Amino acid sequence: MPTEQEIREALRPVIDPEIGMSVVDLGMIREVVIEGDRVEIKMVLTAPFCPLANFLTEQVRLAAEGVPGVKEATVTLLQERWDPSWMQ
Repeated sequence: MPTEQEIREALRPVIDPEIGMSVVDLGMIREVVIEGDRVEIKMVLTAPFCPLANFLTEQVRLAAEGVPGVKEATVTLLQERWDPSWMQ
C-alpha cells in the first residue's frame, strides 16, 4: 500500500503553470486519503475558476497513479480558498 509521503513526492513535479511552482510546495494538496490501492487527493486551486483546473487535476491524477501500488486515483477540488501561508 502506498504512503501519503510517496504520493506527495510523486505530485511534487506537477507545476502550477501560472505560478511556476509545484502544487505540493504551494500547499494546494490539502489531503491524501489512501484506501488500499485507491487514492483520493483533495486539493484547492490558487485562483477561483482557474482556466487550467482540468489540466492540473488530470496531471495530479496521473502522477498519483504512477506510484507503485496505486490502482486508481481521483482528485477532488475543494471549495475553500487557497492561502499563501500554506506554501512550503
